[in-house]
Amino acid sequence: MASGIQELETFVKEALQKGAARSGIEKAMLEAGWTPEQAKSALGAYANVTFPVPVPRPRPYLSAREAFLYLVLFNTLYFAAYNLGDLLFDFINRAIPDPLVQNYSHWGWDSMRWSISSLIIAFPVFLFVSHYIGHQMARNPVKRYSPVRRWLTYITLFVAACILIGDMTGLVYHVLGGELTARFLLKVLVAAAISGTIFGYYLWDLRREEKET
Repeated sequence: MASGIQELETFVKEALQKGAARSGIEKAMLEAGWTPEQAKSALGAYANVTFPVPVPRPRPYLSAREAFLYLVLFNTLYFAAYNLGDLLFDFINRAIPDPLVQNYSHWGWDSMRWSISSLIIAFPVFLFVSHYIGHQMARNPVKRYSPVRRWLTYITLFVAACILIGDMTGLVYHVLGGELTARFLLKVLVAAAISGTIFGYYLWDLRREEKET
């Protein structure tokens, strides 16, 4: 597949060198069976500037430093989101205690203390790394198309979508069984709010990126 993409870009380069219009080149690629995404990507490899020969655009590249930053970013996001949910679950458990759980107050406080400690450390790190990456992308917009960034973003969308689907499935199951309680409903809402916020933000970010492209 990689060789096919290279051949397509070579075709685009040669067509541009002969003075063919970009719209005509795209139409020819679509008629040949290439997808609109592949056609736009091949055309996007060359800048739309006036010059005797096609001018290639700068391309994103994967560096160990970049991979490290994105791994820290998304891991702190997961860690902070999990502990935020765990902390809110503890608040719900204290507000609506389960009569079957004994000595909940001591165990619940240990859990809350761990969640608060995790948020104090993880969330500022997430904000700092996010701000740093945003500053780097503002200086060099090509970094927005980093392969590791896109892969981790789609993995995050997948995880958030799985949580939302599982959350709603559990809600419907308890409703159909007549076992819905205020305690369970609040926990469902917490999980849906956290995963839904993450899913919505990164989906919006990807769509904004596609429009800019």
